[in-house]
Formats: sequence, structure tokens, C-alpha cells
Amino acid sequence: MTNMNDPQMRVLCFGTGAIGTYIGGSLMLSGQKVVFVDRPAVIAQVQQNGLRLKLGQREHRLKNVQIFESLDEAFKQGPFDAAMVAVKSFDTQNFINGISAFWRDLPPLISFQNGVENEAVLASALGADRVIAASVTTAIGKGSGGEIILEKLRGIGFASDHPIVEELLQVFKAAGLKPVRYAQADSMKWSKMLTNVIANASSAILDMTPAQIYATPTLYRMEILQLRELLKVMAALHIEVTDLPGTPVRLLARAIQYLPLAISQPLLTNAVGGGRGEKMPSFHIDLHQGRKQSEVDFLNGAVVRFGEKCNVATPVNQFLNNTLLALSSGEKPMFTYRNNPVKLLQDLKISMQS
Repeated sequence: MTNMNDPQMRVLCFGTGAIGTYIGGSLMLSGQKVVFVDRPAVIAQVQQNGLRLKLGQREHRLKNVQIFESLDEAFKQGPFDAAMVAVKSFDTQNFINGISAFWRDLPPLISFQNGVENEAVLASALGADRVIAASVTTAIGKGSGGEIILEKLRGIGFASDHPIVEELLQVFKAAGLKPVRYAQADSMKWSKMLTNVIANASSAILDMTPAQIYATPTLYRMEILQLRELLKVMAALHIEVTDLPGTPVRLLARAIQYLPLAISQPLLTNAVGGGRGEKMPSFHIDLHQGRKQSEVDFLNGAVVRFGEKCNVATPVNQFLNNTLLALSSGEKPMFTYRNNPVKLLQDLKISMQS
């Protein structure tokens, strides 16, 4: 699209997971050129079945997808206007190592990752002027047949002064992705992290749904303490809470900070249950699928690290982070706390007293 003779935007997409398939597939459906890079097993599956998307009442199967294992092969389809990355935060460094030989040829990189540290890590390798912070609030799921399902359209946030962002906004809008531009990347990413940690670690640890956790008064109190710690860290860093596409984060933050628990609990329990239903959060999915790594250290763990830098105590986040890491690594049996809030809260109390 930077070539005025070519109306297409050319996008390189690393991975065909839920976000990569949803965004990349939506761009393809709107007429943009998208080239994917992924592992051999995934490539064989995509070449056989194509990319499958269910967007509202319409189902799409994209065939003849350009997908490669080698960046050498992918770059032959370029040049590219932008590249998208949505790898897990614990894979960011491996991702950087894998693309290091191609840094000069890489277009601006859009990070759709959760957490607040990935962009800095990417910028340290590529340069800050080549990294664009983004946040996805649209709910995306995976069906039993492998198709990617649009569950609730909210939108995508972009925060960067890079000149290509204006083009991205136009292209993403045309693809029905509802993009919104933000002035401050920190505000956008931290506000997204506030929504990400809600009943995420506790759901994985307890093997309970977020609705069950929020409906249990003692666990709800723990959750609110966790969120208040995060908000205190944001305040100490002078980072403002901002609303995200389709997500009233400022209203959520006010409820967390100022409402008595007896009033906020039914309100937030209804919001959490209605927004997610029986779908389990990402930490639960990773733990119970046998992953030995968890993004908890890049969400709750990040709260702890930044809290230490600005002298804000974060004992609940630290306990949840350490506990889930121990369960993920096998240091503790996975079902140590399964459906056992009493044991979890007893250990939290001991942890906070030590």
C-alpha cells in the first residue's frame, strides 16, 4: 500500500493461531495480501484445510493460503508494509532470535501480545521506530472443528506515531476489525492487562470458572486485592486507565477501587460471567493442556516487577504468579488447589505474613 501503484496492503503474519487467523483472514477477505509463517505441521494442515473463520452468521474457508516455514521463502512474496506478531510472551525472545537474520528486511512490526513488556523487548532488537503496540479486545474462540470463531466483536487498539498506522486504521476498518488509535501505548497496554488478569491465574490454579470464582466472596476479595495492586502500580507509574474498544475499563477500575465489595461483587460477577460464559481463561487452557510455561509471569509477574521498581507492595500478584509457575513447571502437582479455595487462601495468608 506504500506503493501507490498497488492498492493492496501486504502483511506478513507470524503464526496462524486464533489472533493471526482472525486478523489475517479478515484482511484477506477484504482484499489485502497476507503471507503467513508457521511450523511445518501447521503448514500441512492449512494447505489441506485452508483457514476457516466463522464471522457472525457467515462461515469462510480461505484456500490457497500463502504460508511458509522459511522467512527466505516468505520474503520472496514481499516487500511487506507491516508484519504481525501474536506469539505468547514467553516466546518473544525465541521469536526475536528466529528473525534476527532478517532485521534489515522486516517491515514495521505490530505486537498484538498481552502484557506490558514485549514492545520494549522487540524495540531493543529492532528499534523503537519499527514496533507498533496493539491490543485486541475482540473475543475470539476456536471451534471443535478447528475453525476460528468471532465470539464478540469489540475492536483493536493501535498506539504508535508510526506513519503507517493511519493506513492500518483504514485497512483494518475496511476489514471489519473496528480499529481505534490511542495516544499512549502504556495506557492502552496496562488497561488491557487489567482486563487480562481478571480470574485468570485463580481459574487455572483452582480449576474453577471465572464466574464461580467471582461468586465466592472470599475468592472475590482476593481478586479485588489483586486488581487494586495493579491499579496502585499504574498510579505510581503515572499511567492512566483508558477505555478500550468495546470495553469500559475506566468504569471497571472505579468499581474495583471505590465500591464496597458487597455492592461490586454482584455487578462484576454478572459482568465476568456474562462476558465469558463457561469459556476458560488462557492460563487455565495452557496449564490444563500440559504447557510447561505460562504467561502469568508476564502479567501478574510484571505487576510484581514494576511494583518493586516504584515501591508498591504486590503480595497477591506475587503469590498467584509464583503458585501458577510452580504448577506449570511441575514443582507442585497440578491439582494441588483444585476446587479448594480454603487451602489456596490459607497459603496466601501465610505467604503475605512471611
